[in-house]
Amino acid sequence: MKKYRVGIVGATGMVGQRFVTLLENHPWFTVTCLAASERSAGKTYTQALDGRWNMATPIPEFLKDMVILNANEIEKIKEEVDFVFCAVDMKKSEIRELEENYAKAEIPVVSNNSACRGLSDVPMIIPEINAEHIAVIETQRKRLGTKKGFIAVKSNCSIQSYVPALHPLKKFGLKNVLACTYQAISGAGKTFDTWPEMVDNLIPYIGGEEEKSELEPLKVWGKIKNNEIVNATTPNITTQCLRVPVSDGHTAAVFVSFENKPTKEEIIDCWKNFSGIDLPSAPKQFIHYFEEDNRPQAKLDRNLENGMAVSVGRLREDSQFDYKFVCLSHNTLRGAAGGAVLLAELLADCECFAFTS
Repeated sequence: MKKYRVGIVGATGMVGQRFVTLLENHPWFTVTCLAASERSAGKTYTQALDGRWNMATPIPEFLKDMVILNANEIEKIKEEVDFVFCAVDMKKSEIRELEENYAKAEIPVVSNNSACRGLSDVPMIIPEINAEHIAVIETQRKRLGTKKGFIAVKSNCSIQSYVPALHPLKKFGLKNVLACTYQAISGAGKTFDTWPEMVDNLIPYIGGEEEKSELEPLKVWGKIKNNEIVNATTPNITTQCLRVPVSDGHTAAVFVSFENKPTKEEIIDCWKNFSGIDLPSAPKQFIHYFEEDNRPQAKLDRNLENGMAVSVGRLREDSQFDYKFVCLSHNTLRGAAGGAVLLAELLADCECFAFTS
């Protein structure tokens, strides 16, 4: 596998920092460029962070003194990279413009942002579930007028907890899904030090999260028709999203009805036999089912398989739906930077970063 030069756009934020830690010793990718806002440009990475490093491990030595570039200096960044990860904090319209400008400059973009997720020619991929959506990249390149540049996105962090658990159950005819997510403060780019109001608190609203949680699974489960992704029309999904005083890890309480109700044993068997993929960041076992009544727990299970596995527990029959269960995933690993790195590995394995003929 070729060693790719990688840029991180939005390198000073929470997800950008997580990208830095994940790429420090990556076998395929080497960080050669860090970019951020104009106020950080020209400073070293350490200076730009100014004490705001929130990861458990130290800043990698080789990046401490790397000078931050302005995220809008696309031609300058182009000289340093083969592709970029994008995790900027801007208005959606500005993010879409920025990412498309990178793509038009022939820099592939693997995005953590939601700005382009709704576009029918932008693949939104959970690699174990809908890798075939990579095919629409050629349609997108025609729209953008590019040979190499494109945008691929990972899905919202909240759906990464429960969609993987639902996916292998589709063969039983998923009919109705209710998912209540209890989302960690790192999903808002915060820690308890920077957001003390969240200690001993719960906020029953996260802007835009419920709309994403209801619509994005249907795109993930969509089919390619006429060279674009057409969203699935089933199952019916309704969600409620709450911010809770947890540092990392999004938990989901899921209720589901089927056209053909499976047994509890059949469901657990589906989870245990959900085949994964052979990529550097992929978990060996994608879904882990816990028999204990008090699992999964964020503090105990969010880092399972380097934070890239999904934990499930408390499967039981329900009085209104067929079944209910609880899911957990690490929101800045599987749900954000880790999921984007895994997506980039899939794209690299499929040679999507190479020029087309």
